[in-house]
Amino acid sequence: MKLPELYFRIRENGAAVFRVDAENRQGRLNLDPLAFANVRSGEIRVQGSRALSEAERAAIKAWIAGRRETLRARDKAGTAAAVEAINAAAHWAQTKASDAEIEEVAADLLMAMHDLRTVLVRRQAEATEKS
Repeated sequence: MKLPELYFRIRENGAAVFRVDAENRQGRLNLDPLAFANVRSGEIRVQGSRALSEAERAAIKAWIAGRRETLRARDKAGTAAAVEAINAAAHWAQTKASDAEIEEVAADLLMAMHDLRTVLVRRQAEATEKS
């Protein structure tokens, strides 16, 4: 099995980047801390006195770009799941929910839907103004 040169431990804002070292006297796999990659800002912060080669810097930048795409796809899938959940909630409310169950969830659902509607209408209006 061919090991990668870099390992990315995913964190909330990006990843901790490690250099993979398999060629040592003990024959063990070592992960040497190298840098932190921030997905939002694109910043690469080197740890300590370490130095990044151009190939490592390019690999980290490529990982950031790929991670951004993964997160965009996940957000899009989450939106599709939200549409399905809203439809399922409407069906449940119309066909299966008791009056007590409706009373229990109505305020939270209505506030969340109002918030979503407000954001969507505002964003569509902004887009219309731009074009």
